[in-house]
Amino acid sequence: MIYSEISSLKAVTLHVVGNKSVDDGFRLSETTLVLNDNIKGLLVNYFLASFSSEEYFQLYHDSGIEYNVVYGAASQIFDKPETLYEQSVNLAKHLYDQSTHPKIKGGEFYTVYFKDCIVDGDTVDAVGLFKSENKDTFLKVLHEGGNFNLESEQGINIKKLDKGCLIFNKERENGYVVAVVDNTNKGIEAQYWIDDFLHVRQRKDEFANTQNVMAMAKNFVTKELPKEFEVSKADQIDLLNKSLQFFKEKDTFDMEEFANEVIEQPEVIESFHNFKRNYESENDISIDDSFTISNYAFKKQQRSYKRVINLDKKIQIIINGNRDQVEQGEDEKGKFYKVYYNSDL
Repeated sequence: MIYSEISSLKAVTLHVVGNKSVDDGFRLSETTLVLNDNIKGLLVNYFLASFSSEEYFQLYHDSGIEYNVVYGAASQIFDKPETLYEQSVNLAKHLYDQSTHPKIKGGEFYTVYFKDCIVDGDTVDAVGLFKSENKDTFLKVLHEGGNFNLESEQGINIKKLDKGCLIFNKERENGYVVAVVDNTNKGIEAQYWIDDFLHVRQRKDEFANTQNVMAMAKNFVTKELPKEFEVSKADQIDLLNKSLQFFKEKDTFDMEEFANEVIEQPEVIESFHNFKRNYESENDISIDDSFTISNYAFKKQQRSYKRVINLDKKIQIIINGNRDQVEQGEDEKGKFYKVYYNSDL
């Protein structure tokens, strides 16, 4: 979590970066911005307010972290803050080189140096990279000759950050601790900011472990389990409910404890462990066998656990517990579910 009321903005540069695929070009400012305290306060809120997630990333490169352009620029700025302008030019050119998808919008690109950002309970400096792509229409009220009039202007809505990245001066050897925001592109063009420009991957921490193991368990129950065993939809939902209950009640996760308490059957447990190894390999991740559970990741991931039996287009059964009150059968009319309920509720 980043606390914007504590962080202070020390220096900022502004360049305009276009779309390379249509030869928009880029326009570079000559110096860092000169800002009064009021504008600095507005910018701090604009840049930092959108960073509410506890999910963090790391800069990386397949050939070695030293080949990551953003990592090299951030490291230079942390070592010598006076090089902010020089490195902002390098970053603007790098961003332009990655802006090759035809749907990418040009916009203002900011490089910012922050003091006293809080992450994981530590107070550290940070380099911020931000891009504004969308403009809103604002009405300006004019008072002229005793009358009022209106004019429209195009400008940046400081409550809507389009793209952002905070690189915290922490865990440098691992590619720093990085927070990322992208509120505009959801299609393939979104890759240019996160994958092509920043080139980040998920940081290995309690958030990642919780998110990954919950996703893995859900995929095992909903996709792999029916391939190997005869299991009803109600039984699958029962396992999903037990999984959620496990994460809700525990402070720490232990793989063997989870398997024994939730999955229970030895032959299914063996299948679960095999699936975990394949899941890690296919998704290029590593899930620890024990870790502290992230409550934030649990709340985020539980929304993906669909505990619904679709009988047809108009009838659904939602099961949040009490598997024993649902029976499945088949007669001359076809398959059916029998549901018991407490009439006092």
